[in-house]
Amino acid sequence: MIVLERTCTLSPTMESSDAPTFGLSRRERILDELRRTGAVRVSELARQLGVSELTIRRDIGQLADRGLLTRVHGGATLRSRLDRSVPASAAGAPVRFRVGMVVPSLSYYWPHVIIGARAAATELGVQLVLRGATYSVDDQRRQIASLVESGTLHGLIATPETLGPDGRALLHWLESLPIPVVLVERRAPSTLALTNLEWVTTDHVFGALAADHLAALGHRRLGILTSAGSPTSWQLRRGWERAVGELGLECPVDVDEALDDLNGDARERAIADLLSRCRATGTTALLIHNDPQALLLQQYARDHGWAIPDDLAIVAYDDEVAESAEPPITALRPPKQHIGRLAVETMVGRLEDGPDRPVQRMYVLPVLQRRASTAAAH
Repeated sequence: MIVLERTCTLSPTMESSDAPTFGLSRRERILDELRRTGAVRVSELARQLGVSELTIRRDIGQLADRGLLTRVHGGATLRSRLDRSVPASAAGAPVRFRVGMVVPSLSYYWPHVIIGARAAATELGVQLVLRGATYSVDDQRRQIASLVESGTLHGLIATPETLGPDGRALLHWLESLPIPVVLVERRAPSTLALTNLEWVTTDHVFGALAADHLAALGHRRLGILTSAGSPTSWQLRRGWERAVGELGLECPVDVDEALDDLNGDARERAIADLLSRCRATGTTALLIHNDPQALLLQQYARDHGWAIPDDLAIVAYDDEVAESAEPPITALRPPKQHIGRLAVETMVGRLEDGPDRPVQRMYVLPVLQRRASTAAAH
């Protein structure tokens, strides 16, 4: 069960594969549509999700076997109280714990994490109370405090700011809360010596995989563009710098700037300057965090006569919209749904086992999605 404490619209990416993770995402989409409209048709779902009608029928069958919906001819409806085909006990685990979840955005990146958390919550008997905050420390603390002070939570899953004095103060405050806290896609610096906080995060330092991929294609002079102020960029940079050094590569172009925050003219000047530096230094490939910055740069480059990937190879980090670019952009993809699921599973383990359970801190590797924006260096 999930309770949305702010009105929001989730827009997870449609999947066409029948791999287990994609199947989970598909079935969540079916349930979302049922909650929104009350009924769904197999043919329409197959068209929207880009899979066969047989796949949708199989998904509906699995959901019906768990008592989450009622099958009807050509589709499904919300579970009817008259449906006795599945015992009531099978219609999801009884609610055992109420867990708050505060994320900094309900649009980019985080909907996939929420989908994974929600699926695990349904299976494990957790009522998930979701709040969207911003990247402001004050707003994060306000949203978290409001949930905790309600006195109804057993635990908290949070994505706090971790950098600077304000971030450190927020982490110390979370450590002191009277309920267990699991960080998701965040970790506390070891210098703070916090012993209660648990976390599940992508190992963003493993973004070094991008340097290895480009080196294997024969690129020797690489560049990096990261989004200034992002809690992911500094970790990505750490792994990148290490990999570039160990592989004997050069990185003559190094920019940390949030292009999204610039107005149109300033943004074009910044991109033009970066591309000029690539040309002047013989840089043949770029790692760019995040997807919107990668799309902006690739589009500008192509509009100004650059051939991608012949003149410049591009790797994005996040893989939210990289596949939809022209050409599709090679990207490092954090396992977002899996991260959300693991966060809920970690919280349930803590609540079941109590304080004697050893503190868990998990790192999950991103996956390289090879696409047409990278090719062998000329």
